[in-house]
Amino acid sequence: MDAEITIIGAGAVGLAIAERLSAEFANLYLVERHGTFGQETSSRNSEVIHAGIYYTRNSLKSRLCLEGKRLLYEYCAANKIPFSRCGKLIVATDEHEMSVIEGLKENAEVNGVDDLVILERDEISAMEPDIFALRAIHSPSTGIIDSHSYMKRLETNTLNNGGAIVYGSEVTGIRRTGEGYVVMLRDADGKTFGYSSKVIINSAGLMSDKVSGMAGIEDESLRIVFSKGEYFRLNPPKNRLISRLIYPVPLHNLEGIGIHVTRDMGGGVKLGPDVTWMASNVYDYTVDPRKRDSFFSSAKKFLPFLEPGDLSPEMAGIRPKIQKPGEPLRDFYIREESDRGFPGFINLIGIESPGLTSSLAIARYVRGLISK
Repeated sequence: MDAEITIIGAGAVGLAIAERLSAEFANLYLVERHGTFGQETSSRNSEVIHAGIYYTRNSLKSRLCLEGKRLLYEYCAANKIPFSRCGKLIVATDEHEMSVIEGLKENAEVNGVDDLVILERDEISAMEPDIFALRAIHSPSTGIIDSHSYMKRLETNTLNNGGAIVYGSEVTGIRRTGEGYVVMLRDADGKTFGYSSKVIINSAGLMSDKVSGMAGIEDESLRIVFSKGEYFRLNPPKNRLISRLIYPVPLHNLEGIGIHVTRDMGGGVKLGPDVTWMASNVYDYTVDPRKRDSFFSSAKKFLPFLEPGDLSPEMAGIRPKIQKPGEPLRDFYIREESDRGFPGFINLIGIESPGLTSSLAIARYVRGLISK
């Protein structure tokens, strides 16, 4: 075997897996089609360290988010990664939303989130005097991270452990052999070559269903649907009116969690993302400036100081969803595929939010699958 383990995809999750496994296994390859790490979903998100409030009881999303949050804060502190445990408010702006707030807190507590507090109007005003809310959930363990610095540290540790990272090489085929797999790659010059690997870990994000299909695993329920999310920047000086994350009550089935307000480590504030289901899986990162009015009207409910001219187009990202429009919330799909006849092939499909928060916990989980 040329490689003991091949990881496909150098986003935050693939890098976290590579760092963990490269400390134990020799001949580990991390393969990425782009010229560097984190060029898709991992660099086009809100950079939030999630508390674990919204997810289904006993789901991987719930369990790995809670474990991952703890691991991520510890990792950032130990490795001097910029982060802030700034906290979050989930705000209710009408009577209906006030009743939903109670259910959110109960669900979170069932999942093991034990630090949430319901605040009334005067308590909210003391924390965020410039927002409007009738009631809110305060989540003190929600935070933000410099995701680029985090991924850079994972990359550096992987290389220091002896792992090999192959950028600019796209997987074009995977063939099952008696002892493992043959992986076919096309490099940046268009040349193709193949090598053998005992274990393959598919962490290809937006392309993860295609990579799974290359190996011969055809499953319509695992088909990725692109869900685009656009962001608008809150222009200075009003960005200084917000000191923590502000979220509305989430949408039905968690197709999105509404136009929310997030801070970054540089003090910038952005609104978003929205949800646009893509008719085809195209990489469209444009931001439609005409959406400013809808962003304004959504956020104005809890940001009374907001004026249309305060917003400017920021960026867009794409979620790799296996949940289709109108369907109930889907869990992460993380499985070793021996049951399908593909021993040593580990699929990670539909790794959307809270993937960044969960990344170190996902790496531990994948290590457990290799042991089995």
